[in-house]
Amino acid sequence: MEIQKFNVRVYGILINEQNQVLLTDELIKGHEITKFPGGGLEFGEGTIDCIIREFMEETNNEVEVITHFYTTDYFQISAYNKEHQIISIYYVVRPVTTFEITTTEKVFDFPNRTDYAQTFRWVDLTSISDRNFTLAIDKKVGAMLRDASEFMGVKR
Repeated sequence: MEIQKFNVRVYGILINEQNQVLLTDELIKGHEITKFPGGGLEFGEGTIDCIIREFMEETNNEVEVITHFYTTDYFQISAYNKEHQIISIYYVVRPVTTFEITTTEKVFDFPNRTDYAQTFRWVDLTSISDRNFTLAIDKKVGAMLRDASEFMGVKR
């Protein structure tokens, strides 16, 4: 009997006062990936606790969840392990205190090209789209975020 596994990922959508969303560029197993900040749910952890922990680990900033934005509603195989189904959960988050982070404007602007290198960028909601992302679920959420920002009246 074949064993299938689920891999639950939790991501945060952080929008600043300039209507920009925070993205992370990462070097994972030799592949350049652009995604939202976040990562894997650990056993015994709730999804909200996961995104709070992930933001602290990745950005050294504490966030709180404002609302749920999206959960994967279709079958998606993992890009890294063909025996895993990915389920991704996205929350809109905001900083608990002043959000301080070093960012770059250039894509994949790593100080050192080592595995798991990471940099952050702010991208205007007016230009966000599926093209800003590497992986399938993030592409869908990028397009959804663009559509939601149009609905909310963000000026293009």
